[in-house]
Amino acid sequence: MAKQWYIVHTYSGYEAKAKQSLLERAQLAGKEELFDEILIPEETVVEVVKGKKRTSKRKFFPGYIVVRMELNEETWHVVKDTPKITGFVAGAGADDKPTPISDEEVERMTQRMKEGVAKPKPKIEFEEGESVRVVSGPFANFSGVIDTVRPEKEKIRVMVQVFGRATPVELEYMQVEKA
Repeated sequence: MAKQWYIVHTYSGYEAKAKQSLLERAQLAGKEELFDEILIPEETVVEVVKGKKRTSKRKFFPGYIVVRMELNEETWHVVKDTPKITGFVAGAGADDKPTPISDEEVERMTQRMKEGVAKPKPKIEFEEGESVRVVSGPFANFSGVIDTVRPEKEKIRVMVQVFGRATPVELEYMQVEKA
């Protein structure tokens, strides 16, 4: 039987622990050759904390890992009996078998993960009318109100008070923080 991708439900926040435990259990059971790859779908995000850029990981499917494995009675039990794992994502019926996902779906997921590493997404979302403080650049320490948000370019236009006049300034997400 060929190896396929399956979605496995874990305790939220314990995805890495579940992955490690699953690898260890497969090895102890002598079934590690039936398990290929285990992915934690996450992307890299950037946020500004106290004026400094900080990169972190954000799971885009919290509480789930994706496992490439050969599914049989024994491997099903290896997964089901692993601590921090609640089971497979399956069909609607109570005794439905786990449903594999396509290689294309997994490829889209890994592509999103790669894009996140190459160009981290901003963790913060901005809205028009919101007050912000500029943290870097020539307008550092100025405050203003967001006039326009351009998420595709990760830029905003902020109306900043300069010499008593509202002046539009185009800034990157990383140059401001919410006031």
